[in-house]
Parts: sequence; C-alpha cells; structure tokens
Amino acid sequence: MPDNQRADARRNYARILAVAEEEVAAHGADASLEQIARTAGVGSATVRRHFPTRRALLEAVSHKRIEALSVRAHDLTGKGDSRSALLEWLSDVVAYCVAARGLAAALVYDGAAPESVHENACSARLEEAGHPLLRDAVRDGAVPAGVTVADLITLAVGIVLATEQHPDPAAAAERLFRLAVAGLSPQI
Repeated sequence: MPDNQRADARRNYARILAVAEEEVAAHGADASLEQIARTAGVGSATVRRHFPTRRALLEAVSHKRIEALSVRAHDLTGKGDSRSALLEWLSDVVAYCVAARGLAAALVYDGAAPESVHENACSARLEEAGHPLLRDAVRDGAVPAGVTVADLITLAVGIVLATEQHPDPAAAAERLFRLAVAGLSPQI
C-alpha cells in the first residue's frame, strides 16, 4: 500500500487484508471476494480497488509466508551439504503451501511471460531466494544443470494442488515430494 494513501484507505486496506487472511485460511484460494467485502464492512468495489485480481489478493495474503521462506533459503545457503539444504528448503515450500491455503494458488503458473514460468510477486521472490541454493547444488553436481527454481516451485505447487483434497494433505504431499526426489528407479 503506497504511503501517500489517505488514512481511511490505509485502514480499509489493512482491514480487508486481515479479513482476507482469515477467509483464505478457511476457504483457500476460492474465498469469496464478496464475503471478504461484507466482513470487512466495505463494498466489493473497494476490495477490487485494493486488489484488482484474485492473484493480487492471494499474493498480499501470502506475503509474510513468502518472506519467511525467503529468509529460510538465505539461512540454509552455504550451510552443509548443498543437496540437503536445497531439499530442506523445498520441503519447507511444500509444507508452507499445504498449511497456508491459497499459497499454492498464488504460485501457480499463469502463462504471463514466456521467459519465466512464474511472473508474479510471490513466485519471483521465491525464485530469487532459492537461486543460491540451486546454484550451489548444481555446482556440487547434486542437481543437473538446466534445472531452474521455477521448475522446482512448479513441482512443489503441483504436488500441493494434487493432494489438497486428501484426508491428510500434509502427509500425502510430503510422501509425493520424497518420491519425486528419490525418483522411480530402485536404489542400487
């Protein structure tokens, strides 16, 4: 929210965001914008003025979690085994997406830009944060060259979205993530 906004506009933004966080937590990415407006005590047009798209709303709701994942990537970079650090961070991405309904939807590929699989604020921030972890893992030969953070985020998001209706989505997502990491080849 720009600093030059009127005080009432800043209050409306904060109230809408707080209500949206609760609604997204309860109903996921399909939370009703009309219900958010009613609960926040503003009109639908006010919600849309602050958040012109559902993605903009999901990105705002997910901002704190994205920053926490970014800090986590920074903390893991250069610490110990590069493959383990990258996998630990990706496991955290999966766990956060499962726990924070709507976060996976905020990271979904939208086809906006051909040069990047993810061209939205959440994905761009995660790509930036995960790059040093991936760079180190590629340098150490733990991950093949050509893999991108966008590829890894797409994999994580796909797993989360595929398991969100499972009776235990966290366990199902973690199992599929571990399967994807291990691959289908038997251990030799």
